[in-house]
Amino acid sequence: RVLDRAPEFLPVMDIFGKPDYLDLPDTFYKHTLPTPVKNPELAAFNIDLAKSFGLSENWGKTHLQTLAGNTNPKNAYPIAMAYCGHQFGHFAGVLGDGRAILIGQAQDTDGRTHDIQLKGAGQTPYSRRGDGRATLGAVLRECLTSEAMAGLGIATTRSLAAIRTGEPVFRERVEPGAILVRTARSHIRVGTFEYAARLDAGDAVQDLTRYMIEHHFTDIKNTPTPERALLARVIKQQAHLIAQWMGVGFIHGVMNTDNMSIVGETIDYGPCAFLDTYQHDKVFSSIDHHGRYAYNNQASIALWNLTRFAETLLPVLAPAPKDAVKIAQTELGKFALQFSRAYTRIFAQKFGIDPQAATTPDFITTALQMLQDEGLDFTLFFHRLSLIACGESRTLFLDMFPQQETGEMWLKLWQRAKSKSAATMQSANPVYIARNHQVERAIQAAESGDLSVFTRLMRAFATPFTANAEFDDLQIPPRPEEEVTQTFCGT
Repeated sequence: RVLDRAPEFLPVMDIFGKPDYLDLPDTFYKHTLPTPVKNPELAAFNIDLAKSFGLSENWGKTHLQTLAGNTNPKNAYPIAMAYCGHQFGHFAGVLGDGRAILIGQAQDTDGRTHDIQLKGAGQTPYSRRGDGRATLGAVLRECLTSEAMAGLGIATTRSLAAIRTGEPVFRERVEPGAILVRTARSHIRVGTFEYAARLDAGDAVQDLTRYMIEHHFTDIKNTPTPERALLARVIKQQAHLIAQWMGVGFIHGVMNTDNMSIVGETIDYGPCAFLDTYQHDKVFSSIDHHGRYAYNNQASIALWNLTRFAETLLPVLAPAPKDAVKIAQTELGKFALQFSRAYTRIFAQKFGIDPQAATTPDFITTALQMLQDEGLDFTLFFHRLSLIACGESRTLFLDMFPQQETGEMWLKLWQRAKSKSAATMQSANPVYIARNHQVERAIQAAESGDLSVFTRLMRAFATPFTANAEFDDLQIPPRPEEEVTQTFCGT
């Protein structure tokens, strides 16, 4: 339901404040009400996340109708946001929130502001030919993966709740519908800046840049060149984020510019997946036919996206175009070293070796090639290596190798290089990740009405670095018949 202006009176909930996006010109969004659903049911409620907003355990049930989009928060100004995007390297024009509606913002107990968005809440002015809805499978996948990433200490959007709508969604098959209640520090993307750069109004990029600095990068506000500082900060954050992805074997799967957050959060979990067996050029997404977004290509794609971001900032970086280009090139030129340092530091922690040693980059490269040659599970390899560092038996580690002699030889090399404590290694090597086959199993069970598998995974992912006998089976890689070979967007 599209409105000409913000609604004057929307009763019910009062924890959500007026979105600061309304400080931007209304060309950046459309006032849009969620489309009500027939029979909403709370499928999942993230109690720990709710508590960070000062909410009670029962808050989700009490406000179910609002989370389903059937009623609206008091003083709310629900909007769908506009943005453009390059998809698989090609400019796709105006995209925007085709099935997501921002219903407000809330402060956490530390005073930080977070967007509250309903994903799958119905059609918006940006839906194009879409129905504006989401499937239960896609919603639960994002819940599991985003919360797994949060548990791993990686910046991400969060999942506050999952709501069954009681309505079917028609995709390749008929699936149960659902709404994801998503939180984010911001939903501004590289694609939002691409949208601003293409508006007729010449001040749109300046407006958006000032907005981001005022609300999300306040520490650079009074620097001599805040616009340049913004570019530098976004580049640095993305370099660190992608290195973190690599460190846990995460493959985003669809790194289009509309899926890259300006505040450095992982956003839009579509055909994402985690590595099982290590393969440096692994692709899971069914639509990534040429491996553009492969595991080992994520850093170069991040730089490609950041270059598109820098292009939008050229009018505000310097009065003279040639000076602006030089500034952009200088800042973009820092990405490779920033990523390399972060990547080396993360993998050095995983291996328990000195990140500053001259031999460390070669050790990492050679060791990862060994993982690939031997067909070893990425997460289990590092976890069991950590156990050896803790003084436990080598048996489980060596059992992973087709030929134990290979493992013995490699361990001798590792022991000569090792310099860090077992605690350092354990803090870098999770016991549990959102393994693809386990996520699929949880979704299939939920579609049949059983949420116990989903709930169990959510509990394990909350503390992924701590082994718990209750979750021993979640460490185990998939059997050949369980392996997930392709993932799908779910849109």
